[in-house]
Amino acid sequence: MSTASDAASSVEKDSSAESHSSENYLTVAKSWIFTLDHKRIGLMYLASILFFFFVGGMLAMGIRYELLTPKADFLSAGTYNKVFTLHGAIMIFLFLIPSVPAAMGNFILPLMLGAKDVAFPRLNLLSFHIYVWGACFFIYSLLVGGLDTGWTFYTPYSTSSNGAVISATFGAFILGFSSILTGLNFIVTIHKMRAPGMTWFKMPLFSWALYATSLIQLLATPVLAITLLLLIFERAFGIGIFDPKLGGDPVLYQHFFWFYSHPAVYIMVLPGFGVISELVSIHSRKNIFGYVYIAFSSVAIAVIGFLVWGHHMFVSGQSPFASLVFSAITFAVAVPTAIKIFSWVATLYKGSVAFTTPMVYAICFMFVFAIGGLTGLFLSTLATDIHLHDTYFVVAHFHYVMVGGTLFSFLGGLHHWWSKMFGRKYNETLGRIGAVMIFVGFNVTFFVQFILGSLGMPRRYHTYHTILKQDLPLWTQLHQISSYGSFFVGASLFLILGYLVYSLVAGEKTNDPNPWGGKSLEWETATPPDEHNFHEQPVAIHGPYDFDEIDYASEKGHVAK
Repeated sequence: MSTASDAASSVEKDSSAESHSSENYLTVAKSWIFTLDHKRIGLMYLASILFFFFVGGMLAMGIRYELLTPKADFLSAGTYNKVFTLHGAIMIFLFLIPSVPAAMGNFILPLMLGAKDVAFPRLNLLSFHIYVWGACFFIYSLLVGGLDTGWTFYTPYSTSSNGAVISATFGAFILGFSSILTGLNFIVTIHKMRAPGMTWFKMPLFSWALYATSLIQLLATPVLAITLLLLIFERAFGIGIFDPKLGGDPVLYQHFFWFYSHPAVYIMVLPGFGVISELVSIHSRKNIFGYVYIAFSSVAIAVIGFLVWGHHMFVSGQSPFASLVFSAITFAVAVPTAIKIFSWVATLYKGSVAFTTPMVYAICFMFVFAIGGLTGLFLSTLATDIHLHDTYFVVAHFHYVMVGGTLFSFLGGLHHWWSKMFGRKYNETLGRIGAVMIFVGFNVTFFVQFILGSLGMPRRYHTYHTILKQDLPLWTQLHQISSYGSFFVGASLFLILGYLVYSLVAGEKTNDPNPWGGKSLEWETATPPDEHNFHEQPVAIHGPYDFDEIDYASEKGHVAK
């Protein structure tokens, strides 16, 4: 009798323990999902963004595997079109645009400014929830068969395709509101939440970059939202806006789309510029060269970026005079970018450069972005663009600027602020190896595509053995080099993921609030920061890069061991 009662009691205790455990998990989940803490929101963005980076990356692997051979022996034409469409849409809307601003900006910006949170914490949480809802529409589009329009959703094909155009474009429409709300929050935070003593020219350059990015998000994103909404209305109700069969103008769609999408390039890259300014100064122990010029060049890029959309349309039939104007302005936008690169190199000159993992990423970024920027000159020149338009030269340039620029700055910033975010150290040796590996793989993947484009290989083609009605062994060889390089990039990213996850699980804990010897306010918080960031209101008594000669000369060994 006692044995039966003991067994029953044991079962009750076990069920009670399981119920209690379930309640704990649910409580923890709710505390994250409905948190108003900017740091937790930043980490949720980070996890979501990395997930979609993985999805987009796997789709890229499928594209490159298909292009190993000139014939369609892995993906059919229709499936290939769906794969590269979803690859582009997911990588741009769900990874590249929100990666640095939404993830790192949310976590780091209030700390840099000496604030306890962003200006509108509830709006910040809403922007993340909107991001998730927009992402769900992309996942739905993937599950119901995808779409084959290309990530630009060009009309008139997007109004007649049988793919999931409405769900995908509506997902991008929703994501636009997340971007707008984030930009609005950052602008108000920078204007109103700076610590006492922090004037505009004592702000870290990462804050300046986020400010310029937020201006673009606030002013350009509504244009894309309206454009996609018009496309949905035309497809759903047959309204003649862009479809020439209905009296519409497909070139009008291109004007609307690129008026947003070219500034969107700087939504991706401008925050990366800010990250690189932090890395170059802190890891060379030297005051940034040309602070004011770097700060104003960010704003200049944001302004000029609105005026160059027409260089995407040199072959669309626009007037020669319009093309000439857009070409000239495109050359002009290179000037503020060149100011940044010159200032970074000048900062490194005679600095106490420590080749930490973040600094390696910064150097890789400068090399990759310089190639991307210089090859843009060929595409902004009218005569050469006619030959290179819609070839793999454009694909290579696009990836060097947008993917390379964003990815290397994102990974550099992630390693730079990793211990601040999680209170754990990663393996520094593996960090450097991973950075070099991804740099090598990236250049092997995309540099040969400049050659392919110069030889006339069109982009978006899934076969290439019959394009010129002749055998093209060089194209095959170059495609194979590019594919093997992409597989190497994938292996590098898995290595990086491996040691970062290991550091979270079993990495050495650190309580050092300032492992790199930084001068900005985020390094004065605990590691990881408390819920309200600062126990007392901090005061900005010096600039964010005030490294004097004694300071950096005496701290050459500042690499975290």
